[in-house]
Amino acid sequence: MNRPARKRGRIPNVLAAIFCLVWIFPVYWMINSSFKPPRDLTTTTPQFLPAHPTLDNFVTALTQENFLINLRNSVIVVAATVVLSIAVGIFAAAALSRFRFAGRRAILVVILAIQMLPVTALLIPMFVLFNEAGLLGTYWGLILAYLATSLPFSIWVMRGFFVAIPVEIEEAARCDGAGTWRILFSVLFPLVAPGVIATSIFAFIAAWNDYLVAYTFMQDEAQYTLPVWLASFINPLIGTDYGGQMAASVLFSLPVVIFFLIIQRNLVAGMSAGAVKG
Repeated sequence: MNRPARKRGRIPNVLAAIFCLVWIFPVYWMINSSFKPPRDLTTTTPQFLPAHPTLDNFVTALTQENFLINLRNSVIVVAATVVLSIAVGIFAAAALSRFRFAGRRAILVVILAIQMLPVTALLIPMFVLFNEAGLLGTYWGLILAYLATSLPFSIWVMRGFFVAIPVEIEEAARCDGAGTWRILFSVLFPLVAPGVIATSIFAFIAAWNDYLVAYTFMQDEAQYTLPVWLASFINPLIGTDYGGQMAASVLFSLPVVIFFLIIQRNLVAGMSAGAVKG
C-alpha cells in the first residue's frame, strides 16, 4: 500500500477515535464525579482525577430510602418485559414470515406504524385504558406498557432474521420427518438466536432506563423503579446531591453493562446452529 493510501486510511480511524472519546467522556466524568467529596464537585477548576477519592457517595446511594424496594421493582418488571417480548415476538415473527394468511400485510404495516410512534403519544391512551382496567400501580400494568413499545421492534427485527433463512433448510427438515413444531424449535429458533439477543438487549435497555411511564403509572414511592429513584437526589429545598446522584448513576448503569457482556458472547453462537444435520 502506498503512502497516500495509508494516510487516507488513517483519517477514518482518527475521526472514529475522536468520536469515541467525545461519546465516552460523559461516562468517564460520571464515574470520576462519583468518587469526589462535595467540596471537589463544586470547584470552578475541573479535576480530571479525584484529588481526595471517597466512597461516601456510594454509601449514600446504597442507603437511600426505597433503594432496595425500587431495585426489586425494576428487576421484576424488566425481566418480565424481556421474557414476554421474546416469547411473543418470536412466534409472531415466525408466523408473519413463514405463513401466508389474510391481513398479513396489514399487520406488518400496523406494527411498523406503532414502532414509529413516540412513547409520549401512547402515554395518555394507555393511562386511560389501564385506569379503567385497574392496572395502574401494578407490575402487570407497567409490564404491558413496556411491551406496547418494545414488542413491535422485537417482531420487526426477528421477522428479518426469519426471512433471511433459506426455505431449503425447512424442506430438508421435512424430508427427514420433522413436523412444524420440531422445525420451529430445532431448526428455525437456533438460527434466529442473534435476533433474539438483539431484541432482548433493546427490551432490557428500554425498560430499565424508562422514567416517564414508571413515574406516571405507579402511584406510590414504594412502587417506583430505579430511574424514578434517581430523581430522589434532587431536592428543591436543599439542592441536588451531585455526588450521590453520580454514584447512583454508576450503580444504575452496571446491570446494563453486565447484561450486555453476558449476552454478547452468544451473539454469533446461533448463526449456524441447527443448519447442518449432525
